[in-house]
Amino acid sequence: MPAPVTLRIAIGDYPHTLPLKRGEIVSDWLTLDFVEVKPMHTAFKPMVRQHAYDASEMALVTYFQARDWTKGLTLLPAAMLARFQHHTMLYNTARGALMPKDLPGKRIGVRSWSQTTGAWLRGILANDYGVDFSTVQWVTFEDGHVAEAGDPPGVTRGAGDMTKMLIGGELDAAIYGAAMPDDARLRSVIPNPEQAAQDWYARHKLVPVNHMVVVTDEFKRARPDAVAELYRLLEAARRTVPPRADGMDLAPFGKDANRACLELLMGYAAQQKLVRRPTAFEEMW
Repeated sequence: MPAPVTLRIAIGDYPHTLPLKRGEIVSDWLTLDFVEVKPMHTAFKPMVRQHAYDASEMALVTYFQARDWTKGLTLLPAAMLARFQHHTMLYNTARGALMPKDLPGKRIGVRSWSQTTGAWLRGILANDYGVDFSTVQWVTFEDGHVAEAGDPPGVTRGAGDMTKMLIGGELDAAIYGAAMPDDARLRSVIPNPEQAAQDWYARHKLVPVNHMVVVTDEFKRARPDAVAELYRLLEAARRTVPPRADGMDLAPFGKDANRACLELLMGYAAQQKLVRRPTAFEEMW
């Protein structure tokens, strides 16, 4: 049996991670020291910049940029969070209707330029709805997690609350993530977003993945056996979740299961200049 080791890990609470957190699935020699971070995205910056954990959940665009700038992280093919994105751009109906074709020339807010939800949504709007974002005025509110990967030229920094700016007319639309504002005045820029997402799924046969798991290269070099054991435990926990009746996989595991998603998102990232050069799928690991 390998020498016992403890691995500090920060991952969220999902149906396929709770069996590990509750101690229902364990290893004889690898102890997982769970660090609780809420909201989850606040773990990504310290992981990139200080390697605050041995392993953590991480947004995919953050990982792409960390790979681009050689931040010493390695991706595991273990999805933590996947969701459709069509509903995440909102506008204020009190100020008149707004549809994808109306977006050129508008001011659009997003928490961070590198936010993975924003990358997915911009890619969908550009490639499926023909939106030319070169004429959009982007407004961000936070730096990205990878310091060297700054905002592209023309992106401005907003001061204040994004939702208040949207309601007050300082922004024409805004992209949100998991925390969607509860305001009856706000509506999706993409009409009928649920049906649009189903149609998108029918074409692509995937649910957009936002977060996967990374490990530091230091830990990988020191204990490659523990990295393999971590993946085994994650996969065992994933198997406790029964398949969905609709066939959608909200936590795909394995390289093959994630290839189409990662290649599509990397294409969007290159298109949006989120990375200096696209990384081939075989190089992502």
